[in-house]
This record gives sequence, structure tokens and C-alpha cells, in this order.
Amino acid sequence: MLYHFLCSLLLLTTGTIAHAQSTILESEALRWRAQMERDTVLLNKLLTDDLIYIHSNALTESKKDFLHSVQSGSITYHTMQGEPGGSIRQYGKTGISNGIVRATGLLNGTPFEVRLRYTAVYVRQKGRWRLASWQSTRM
Repeated sequence: MLYHFLCSLLLLTTGTIAHAQSTILESEALRWRAQMERDTVLLNKLLTDDLIYIHSNALTESKKDFLHSVQSGSITYHTMQGEPGGSIRQYGKTGISNGIVRATGLLNGTPFEVRLRYTAVYVRQKGRWRLASWQSTRM
């Protein structure tokens, strides 16, 4: 009986962790798509109000600054493609995503193509995983 209970608990926990990981990944992919489409209405929902966004060139932006950069076109993302092998860890209503993304676009009219290693911190708010912190490093 105890064995069956422990197996059921393990299956429930594994399913919950897998579900959290997939929804964090879904939120991340949705955010990248919103950045490429310059959809600041959706981005506003996917970012926490106290967002800290640290670009690979060390530029640090608040949510307001980041949304303005995307909306104004001072940064335009043409592609954002994650590479396999990233990881997601969840601690209650907080999730951490580590991975590699390839991004292309324009920064103040100058083309860029970068491969970045990143850490993204998500929190579960208002029924969805929202980005609270982003930091990336060029590879």
C-alpha cells in the first residue's frame, strides 16, 4: 500500500514539474514571438511590473524602458531561436530558465546577430508565468 502511494505521489509530482516546465517554456517562446512581432500589448502581460532586463551589451532596462525600446524600434528582433539543451527549474511560484538563444535584428539601425547564454527568472502571477529578470552574455 505504501509503495503504491509513493508511486502515485511520484507520478503526480513528475507531472506537475513537467507541466510547470512546459508552461514556462511556452511563456518564453510566446515572449520571444511578441518581441519579434513588436507586440507590446502581449509583452506587457508577459513581463512583471518590476522587470530588470539586462542585455548582452550590459544595457539595463526596466519594463517601461524595454517596452519603449521594442515599440519605438530602437531594438528590433527579427529572429529569436532557442537551442536544445536548456534547463528549467521551479521553486514554488518561481522558475529559472537557463539556455542559449540565437537572435538577429537591429539595434539603433545597426544589424546584429548574436548567440547568447541567458538566465531568465519567471514568477507565476495573474495566472501565467511572467518574466521578472533577464540577463544574457554573448558567446
